[in-house]
Amino acid sequence: MLVSDKAKKIETIHLWLPNIFEFKGGIQTYLLDFLTVLSNQSPSFNLSVFNKLDIPGSQRDMPEAVDFHFSGHISKYIRTLYFSLQLFIFGLFKKPDLIICGHTNFSPVAYLVSRLRNVPYWILVYGIDAWDISKPMQKKAMREANKIISIGTFTRNRIIQEQHIDIEKFSLLPVTFDSNRFHPAPKPSYLLDRYHLRADQPVILTVNRLCATESFRAYDQVLSALPAVRKEIPDAKYIIVGKGEDKPRLEASIRRSQLEDYVILTGFVPDECLADYYRLCDVFAMPAKQEGFGIVYLEALACGKPTMGGNKDAAVDALCNGNLGALVDPDDVEEISKTLVKILSKRYPLQLMYQPEALRKAMVMNYGFSAFEEKLSTLLSTFRCRKEKI
Repeated sequence: MLVSDKAKKIETIHLWLPNIFEFKGGIQTYLLDFLTVLSNQSPSFNLSVFNKLDIPGSQRDMPEAVDFHFSGHISKYIRTLYFSLQLFIFGLFKKPDLIICGHTNFSPVAYLVSRLRNVPYWILVYGIDAWDISKPMQKKAMREANKIISIGTFTRNRIIQEQHIDIEKFSLLPVTFDSNRFHPAPKPSYLLDRYHLRADQPVILTVNRLCATESFRAYDQVLSALPAVRKEIPDAKYIIVGKGEDKPRLEASIRRSQLEDYVILTGFVPDECLADYYRLCDVFAMPAKQEGFGIVYLEALACGKPTMGGNKDAAVDALCNGNLGALVDPDDVEEISKTLVKILSKRYPLQLMYQPEALRKAMVMNYGFSAFEEKLSTLLSTFRCRKEKI
């Protein structure tokens, strides 16, 4: 429970969100889990949710006790102003016990409310959204926040280094995942048939949005490593799940490298089918450099699959510093290829990789929803205790 019978309850919480219902990226998934924990307990306190981009009525399956305020129906030309004024006015006149900013962009408004009405505020940070902050008011709001909740140590440490904020101001709340959907199972026969694969054929998988604006793409690195992998494992196939505007460039790159027979671009895959694609692979590989955490690593591991990530971003957190998967230099194509060959040949020196049920158990213990709920409950309990002392 977030509120015990003995302790004083938090009367009101204002949760400020970018969007969570109509678009499901990594941040949106995290925030929806965050909101789910709060809303399940909302009869114990008043919860008001301010949502910038979603439209009224999109809060399906949410408890009626939660008070939603949407701005997605407002003209995009004035939406940011409208939303900011809404946050400021409600914060000023309602004076909640706690404001939780679901994005650093909202933190300057929380800072102003805090200065005028002495309302404490927290900021949730994920990854690239909180790296290299340059706006003076966001920097100020970050330093003055009562708490900064980071999804992992990588993002926390980077903010500390860049913004010179005391580590004591941070708390960790890692992402979670749906453990009911992701679990080990045999390779799905319908996917083997669809892509003309043998059940024993080695498959490398990446699940990633095909983004043309990113300067570094994990799937490009795996493609560069693929010829060397095929010299050792000739029948290896590489499957890339995802859609985006980078697809034409990616297809041209595959043709230039003469890899058309060894690479499969699936395009968009519905959420309900995603677990089957993890089960289809023999190694999940995403040696990225800009992941704030990467829930795809957790999903792959929960399906019992050997997993490889980069050692220069928050994959270090997801793979527990190499205790749950392989970490490689994402800039080193040779290291990527050698590591993939070792994993596919079952020669990688981490035996847990090849124990699907044990791998899933470790994942659930660290990142299951119960662990997420318990950690968030503890954070709120700590806040409540400090508030009572004041």
